[in-house]
Amino acid sequence: MPDTHVTTPGTRLDDAALDRLFRTSRTANAWQDRPVTDETLRELYGLVALGPTSANQSPGRFVFVRSPEGKEKLLPTVSAGNQDKTRTAPVTVIVAFDPQFYEHLPRLFPHADARSWFTGNAAFAERSAFMNSTMQAAYLILGARALGLDTGPMAGFDSKKVDELFLGESGWKSTMLINLGYGDHSKTFGRLPRLGFDEAAALA
Repeated sequence: MPDTHVTTPGTRLDDAALDRLFRTSRTANAWQDRPVTDETLRELYGLVALGPTSANQSPGRFVFVRSPEGKEKLLPTVSAGNQDKTRTAPVTVIVAFDPQFYEHLPRLFPHADARSWFTGNAAFAERSAFMNSTMQAAYLILGARALGLDTGPMAGFDSKKVDELFLGESGWKSTMLINLGYGDHSKTFGRLPRLGFDEAAALA
């Protein structure tokens, strides 16, 4: 059956949607005391999984830390400046990649022997996994905003400790943390400057 949910090609989102996704959203550094349900997290992952990756490799892996026990284990791995915001966030997402993502390619990309593209070149496989999982992290931020959530991505953490405490058995490798919940917008910083088109882009 045809997919009836596909939008008409060329359709532009309205300004309200663009505002929510880009123009008016901010990184959250403080949080409302309002839980994020497991159902919402599953819905969020469902959106992330639909975003494109190279050869549909889908290397991103996500650990949603939301229990008191999980937070207690995570907090010592986080830098001092990120402690309070991580402690109070309803959820902290460990974004990681699976170095052996290619083992799933016979199912995810069945019309070519894509697995063989990566099995003989570990450096190429890891670079591809890192790049595409980082792209999936961006999908998570935008998906969260689309669902009415706020995010606070962070690089200030000990990835080796996180891998040991949360990812050891899986072999996944963490790349960033993203706090997730409903932001306390009374404590949100204003928009910082951005580079203009002529500073950061070119027409070729």
